[in-house]
Amino acid sequence: MTDSSTYTPPQIWTANKENGGRFAAINRPVAGSTHEKELPVGVHPLQLYSMGTPNGVKVTVLLEELLAAGHAGAQYDAWLIRIQEGDQFGSGFVDINPNSKIPALVDRSGAAPLRVFESGAILVYLAEKFGAFLPTDPARRAECLSWLFWQMGSGPFLGGGFGHFYAYAPTKIEYAIDRYAMEVKRQLDVLDRRLADNQYVAGDEYTIADMAIWPWYGSLAKGLLYDAGEFLQVQDYKNVQRWTNELAARPAVKRGRMVNRTMGEPSSQLHERHDANDFETKTQDKLVAPT
Repeated sequence: MTDSSTYTPPQIWTANKENGGRFAAINRPVAGSTHEKELPVGVHPLQLYSMGTPNGVKVTVLLEELLAAGHAGAQYDAWLIRIQEGDQFGSGFVDINPNSKIPALVDRSGAAPLRVFESGAILVYLAEKFGAFLPTDPARRAECLSWLFWQMGSGPFLGGGFGHFYAYAPTKIEYAIDRYAMEVKRQLDVLDRRLADNQYVAGDEYTIADMAIWPWYGSLAKGLLYDAGEFLQVQDYKNVQRWTNELAARPAVKRGRMVNRTMGEPSSQLHERHDANDFETKTQDKLVAPT
Protein backbone atom coordinates (compact mmCIF):
# COMPACT_ATOMS: atom_id res chain seq x y z
CA MET A 1 0.00 0.00 0.00
CA THR A 2 1.48 3.35 -1.03
CA ASP A 3 1.84 5.92 1.74
CA SER A 4 -0.65 8.64 0.78
CA SER A 5 1.77 11.34 1.96
CA THR A 6 4.32 10.35 -0.69
CA TYR A 7 2.00 9.36 -3.51
CA THR A 8 2.49 11.06 -6.85
CA PRO A 9 -0.11 10.29 -9.54
CA PRO A 10 1.39 8.53 -12.57
CA GLN A 11 1.11 10.06 -16.01
CA ILE A 12 -1.47 7.41 -16.96
CA TRP A 13 -3.78 5.87 -14.36
CA THR A 14 -4.18 2.08 -14.14
CA ALA A 15 -6.36 0.10 -11.74
CA ASN A 16 -4.68 -1.15 -8.59
CA LYS A 17 -6.74 -3.83 -6.85
CA GLU A 18 -4.61 -3.46 -3.73
CA ASN A 19 -6.16 -0.02 -3.24
CA GLY A 20 -9.72 -1.17 -3.75
CA GLY A 21 -10.65 -1.67 -0.11
CA ARG A 22 -13.84 -3.44 0.84
CA PHE A 23 -15.36 -3.27 -2.66
CA ALA A 24 -12.28 -4.17 -4.69
CA ALA A 25 -13.91 -7.33 -6.05
CA ILE A 26 -16.73 -5.43 -7.78
CA ASN A 27 -15.11 -2.08 -8.62
CA ARG A 28 -13.92 -1.69 -12.20
CA PRO A 29 -13.30 1.20 -14.62
CA VAL A 30 -15.55 -0.06 -17.42
CA ALA A 31 -19.30 -0.54 -17.91
CA GLY A 32 -21.28 -3.45 -19.29
CA SER A 33 -22.17 -6.93 -18.08
CA THR A 34 -19.77 -9.52 -16.75
CA HIS A 35 -22.04 -12.53 -17.08
CA GLU A 36 -25.30 -13.70 -18.60
CA LYS A 37 -28.23 -13.70 -16.21
CA GLU A 38 -31.89 -13.05 -16.90
CA LEU A 39 -33.94 -11.17 -14.36
CA PRO A 40 -36.94 -12.85 -12.72
CA VAL A 41 -40.39 -11.43 -13.39
CA GLY A 42 -43.29 -11.62 -10.97
CA VAL A 43 -47.03 -11.18 -11.35
CA HIS A 44 -47.38 -7.45 -10.69
CA PRO A 45 -47.04 -4.65 -13.25
CA LEU A 46 -44.16 -3.06 -11.32
CA GLN A 47 -40.95 -5.04 -11.05
CA LEU A 48 -38.27 -3.59 -8.76
CA TYR A 49 -34.69 -4.86 -8.75
CA SER A 50 -32.90 -3.45 -5.77
CA MET A 51 -31.23 -3.82 -2.40
CA GLY A 52 -32.05 -2.20 0.94
CA THR A 53 -29.41 0.51 0.79
CA PRO A 54 -30.53 4.13 1.25
CA ASN A 55 -31.07 4.53 -2.50
CA GLY A 56 -33.15 1.37 -2.62
CA VAL A 57 -35.19 2.32 0.44
CA LYS A 58 -36.32 5.54 -1.25
CA VAL A 59 -38.33 3.56 -3.80
CA THR A 60 -39.77 0.88 -1.53
CA VAL A 61 -40.95 3.56 0.90
CA LEU A 62 -42.76 5.35 -1.94
CA LEU A 63 -44.34 2.13 -3.18
CA GLU A 64 -45.56 1.24 0.30
CA GLU A 65 -46.88 4.79 0.81
CA LEU A 66 -48.74 4.57 -2.51
CA LEU A 67 -50.34 1.30 -1.48
CA ALA A 68 -51.24 2.73 1.93
CA ALA A 69 -52.89 5.67 0.16
CA GLY A 70 -55.11 3.28 -1.83
CA HIS A 71 -53.28 3.10 -5.15
CA ALA A 72 -53.84 -0.58 -5.91
CA GLY A 73 -51.88 -0.31 -9.15
CA ALA A 74 -48.72 0.21 -7.15
CA GLN A 75 -48.52 -3.46 -6.19
CA TYR A 76 -45.02 -4.62 -6.95
CA ASP A 77 -42.53 -7.45 -6.92
CA ALA A 78 -39.20 -6.56 -5.31
CA TRP A 79 -36.25 -8.75 -6.27
CA LEU A 80 -32.99 -8.69 -4.35
CA ILE A 81 -29.88 -7.62 -6.25
CA ARG A 82 -26.86 -8.52 -4.12
CA ILE A 83 -24.42 -5.82 -5.13
CA GLN A 84 -21.55 -7.28 -3.09
CA GLU A 85 -21.79 -10.39 -5.25
CA GLY A 86 -21.94 -8.50 -8.54
CA ASP A 87 -25.59 -9.19 -9.42
CA GLN A 88 -25.79 -5.69 -10.90
CA PHE A 89 -23.41 -6.77 -13.66
CA GLY A 90 -25.67 -9.53 -14.93
CA SER A 91 -26.83 -9.02 -18.52
CA GLY A 92 -30.50 -8.70 -17.56
CA PHE A 93 -29.83 -5.99 -15.02
CA VAL A 94 -27.51 -4.08 -17.34
CA ASP A 95 -30.28 -4.13 -19.94
CA ILE A 96 -32.52 -2.10 -17.62
CA ASN A 97 -29.75 -0.01 -16.08
CA PRO A 98 -26.60 0.43 -18.16
CA ASN A 99 -25.03 2.17 -15.14
CA SER A 100 -25.23 -1.08 -13.08
CA LYS A 101 -26.55 0.60 -9.93
CA ILE A 102 -29.61 -0.20 -7.83
CA PRO A 103 -32.49 0.50 -7.86
CA ALA A 104 -33.97 -0.19 -11.28
CA LEU A 105 -37.65 -0.48 -12.13
CA VAL A 106 -39.57 -2.06 -15.00
CA ASP A 107 -43.18 -1.02 -15.50
CA ARG A 108 -45.03 -3.75 -17.42
CA SER A 109 -48.47 -2.15 -17.23
CA GLY A 110 -48.34 -0.76 -20.77
CA ALA A 111 -48.05 -2.22 -24.23
CA ALA A 112 -44.31 -2.67 -23.83
CA PRO A 113 -42.08 -2.88 -20.74
CA LEU A 114 -40.73 0.51 -19.68
CA ARG A 115 -37.48 0.80 -17.76
CA VAL A 116 -36.62 3.53 -15.25
CA PHE A 117 -33.28 3.80 -13.50
CA GLU A 118 -31.74 6.25 -11.00
CA SER A 119 -33.63 6.51 -7.72
CA GLY A 120 -34.70 10.12 -8.22
CA ALA A 121 -36.07 9.37 -11.68
CA ILE A 122 -38.02 6.39 -10.30
CA LEU A 123 -39.55 8.56 -7.56
CA VAL A 124 -40.68 11.19 -10.05
CA TYR A 125 -41.99 8.55 -12.47
CA LEU A 126 -44.09 6.79 -9.85
CA ALA A 127 -45.33 10.03 -8.27
CA GLU A 128 -46.50 11.27 -11.67
CA LYS A 129 -47.95 7.90 -12.65
CA PHE A 130 -50.17 7.78 -9.57
CA GLY A 131 -50.63 11.52 -9.01
CA ALA A 132 -49.37 11.39 -5.44
CA PHE A 133 -46.60 12.81 -3.22
CA LEU A 134 -45.53 15.35 -5.86
CA PRO A 135 -47.42 18.66 -5.69
CA THR A 136 -49.13 19.94 -8.82
CA ASP A 137 -49.03 23.60 -7.83
CA PRO A 138 -46.02 25.02 -9.73
CA ALA A 139 -44.38 26.66 -6.73
CA ARG A 140 -44.82 23.64 -4.45
CA ARG A 141 -43.69 21.29 -7.20
CA ALA A 142 -40.56 23.35 -7.80
CA GLU A 143 -39.76 23.30 -4.08
CA CYS A 144 -40.23 19.54 -3.89
CA LEU A 145 -38.07 18.86 -6.94
CA SER A 146 -35.40 21.27 -5.71
CA TRP A 147 -35.02 19.30 -2.48
CA LEU A 148 -35.19 15.99 -4.32
CA PHE A 149 -32.29 17.03 -6.53
CA TRP A 150 -30.50 18.51 -3.53
CA GLN A 151 -30.38 14.99 -2.16
CA MET A 152 -29.32 13.49 -5.45
CA GLY A 153 -26.44 15.94 -5.65
CA SER A 154 -25.51 15.81 -1.97
CA GLY A 155 -25.76 12.05 -1.47
CA PRO A 156 -22.46 11.18 -3.19
CA PHE A 157 -20.59 13.40 -0.73
CA LEU A 158 -22.17 11.49 2.13
CA GLY A 159 -21.89 8.00 0.64
CA GLY A 160 -19.01 7.84 -1.80
CA GLY A 161 -17.11 10.59 -0.02
CA PHE A 162 -17.51 10.57 3.76
CA GLY A 163 -18.81 7.01 4.07
CA HIS A 164 -16.08 5.55 1.91
CA PHE A 165 -13.14 7.26 3.57
CA TYR A 166 -14.53 7.06 7.13
CA ALA A 167 -15.79 3.47 7.06
CA TYR A 168 -14.51 1.52 4.07
CA ALA A 169 -11.17 2.80 2.80
CA PRO A 170 -8.26 0.44 3.59
CA THR A 171 -6.34 3.31 5.21
CA LYS A 172 -7.60 6.29 7.21
CA ILE A 173 -6.67 9.48 5.38
CA GLU A 174 -7.14 12.48 7.65
CA TYR A 175 -7.45 15.02 4.86
CA ALA A 176 -10.17 13.03 3.04
CA ILE A 177 -12.18 12.34 6.22
CA ASP A 178 -11.96 15.96 7.36
CA ARG A 179 -12.91 17.26 3.92
CA TYR A 180 -16.04 15.13 3.65
CA ALA A 181 -17.02 15.39 7.33
CA MET A 182 -17.08 19.17 6.93
CA GLU A 183 -19.32 18.89 3.88
CA VAL A 184 -21.70 16.40 5.51
CA LYS A 185 -22.07 18.62 8.57
CA ARG A 186 -22.79 21.57 6.28
CA GLN A 187 -25.49 19.51 4.57
CA LEU A 188 -27.00 18.55 7.92
CA ASP A 189 -27.08 22.23 8.84
CA VAL A 190 -28.82 23.08 5.54
CA LEU A 191 -31.47 20.46 6.30
CA ASP A 192 -31.78 21.46 9.96
CA ARG A 193 -32.34 25.11 9.09
CA ARG A 194 -34.98 24.16 6.52
CA LEU A 195 -36.85 21.95 8.99
CA ALA A 196 -36.81 24.62 11.68
CA ASP A 197 -39.76 26.33 9.99
CA ASN A 198 -41.26 23.46 8.00
CA GLN A 199 -42.75 20.14 9.04
CA TYR A 200 -41.41 18.49 5.90
CA VAL A 201 -38.55 19.44 3.64
CA ALA A 202 -40.75 20.83 0.86
CA GLY A 203 -43.10 22.63 3.26
CA ASP A 204 -46.23 21.39 5.01
CA GLU A 205 -46.76 18.44 2.64
CA TYR A 206 -45.11 15.02 2.82
CA THR A 207 -43.52 14.36 -0.57
CA ILE A 208 -41.02 12.28 -2.50
CA ALA A 209 -38.38 14.78 -1.34
CA ASP A 210 -38.77 13.46 2.22
CA MET A 211 -38.66 9.89 0.95
CA ALA A 212 -35.41 10.58 -0.89
CA ILE A 213 -33.66 12.39 1.94
CA TRP A 214 -34.78 10.30 4.93
CA PRO A 215 -32.98 7.01 4.12
CA TRP A 216 -29.66 8.86 3.96
CA TYR A 217 -29.87 11.70 6.45
CA GLY A 218 -32.41 10.11 8.76
CA SER A 219 -30.20 7.05 9.14
CA LEU A 220 -27.22 9.32 9.71
CA ALA A 221 -29.14 11.32 12.31
CA LYS A 222 -29.89 8.14 14.30
CA GLY A 223 -26.24 7.01 14.18
CA LEU A 224 -27.09 4.03 11.97
CA LEU A 225 -25.08 5.05 8.91
CA TYR A 226 -21.36 4.25 9.07
CA ASP A 227 -21.59 4.26 12.90
CA ALA A 228 -20.66 7.93 12.64
CA GLY A 229 -23.25 9.56 14.88
CA GLU A 230 -20.90 10.54 17.69
CA PHE A 231 -18.15 11.59 15.27
CA LEU A 232 -20.51 14.00 13.48
CA GLN A 233 -22.43 15.01 16.64
CA VAL A 234 -25.72 14.32 14.89
CA GLN A 235 -27.76 14.90 18.05
CA ASP A 236 -27.11 18.63 17.69
CA TYR A 237 -29.39 18.83 14.66
CA LYS A 238 -32.64 18.97 16.63
CA ASN A 239 -34.97 19.67 13.73
CA VAL A 240 -33.51 16.83 11.67
CA GLN A 241 -34.01 14.56 14.68
CA ARG A 242 -37.67 15.58 15.00
CA TRP A 243 -38.34 15.03 11.30
CA THR A 244 -36.44 11.73 11.28
CA ASN A 245 -38.50 10.36 14.15
CA GLU A 246 -41.81 11.44 12.58
CA LEU A 247 -41.06 9.68 9.30
CA ALA A 248 -39.67 6.59 11.01
CA ALA A 249 -42.99 6.14 12.82
CA ARG A 250 -44.99 5.91 9.59
CA PRO A 251 -46.11 2.30 8.95
CA ALA A 252 -45.32 2.50 5.23
CA VAL A 253 -41.82 3.77 5.99
CA LYS A 254 -41.27 0.87 8.38
CA ARG A 255 -42.34 -1.59 5.71
CA GLY A 256 -40.35 0.09 2.96
CA ARG A 257 -37.20 -0.08 5.03
CA MET A 258 -37.57 -3.85 5.37
CA VAL A 259 -37.79 -4.65 1.65
CA ASN A 260 -34.62 -6.07 0.07
CA ARG A 261 -32.85 -5.51 3.38
CA THR A 262 -29.94 -7.85 4.12
CA MET A 263 -28.57 -6.40 7.36
CA GLY A 264 -29.76 -5.96 10.92
CA GLU A 265 -32.18 -8.14 12.81
CA PRO A 266 -33.59 -11.06 10.77
CA SER A 267 -37.11 -9.90 11.66
CA SER A 268 -36.40 -6.62 9.79
CA GLN A 269 -35.20 -8.33 6.62
CA LEU A 270 -37.62 -9.10 3.80
CA HIS A 271 -35.27 -10.16 1.02
CA GLU A 272 -38.03 -10.31 -1.59
CA ARG A 273 -41.47 -8.76 -1.53
CA HIS A 274 -44.29 -10.10 -3.72
CA ASP A 275 -47.37 -9.63 -1.53
CA ALA A 276 -48.42 -7.49 1.40
CA ASN A 277 -48.59 -10.59 3.58
CA ASP A 278 -44.88 -11.22 3.06
CA PHE A 279 -44.10 -8.75 5.86
CA GLU A 280 -45.82 -11.13 8.28
CA THR A 281 -44.75 -14.47 6.86
CA LYS A 282 -41.49 -14.21 4.91
CA THR A 283 -39.01 -12.16 6.92
CA GLN A 284 -35.71 -13.89 7.46
CA ASP A 285 -36.46 -14.89 11.04
CA LYS A 286 -39.41 -16.92 9.74
CA LEU A 287 -37.58 -18.45 6.78
CA VAL A 288 -34.38 -19.48 8.54
CA ALA A 289 -34.87 -22.46 10.80
CA PRO A 290 -33.31 -22.08 14.27
CA THR A 291 -30.13 -24.07 14.89
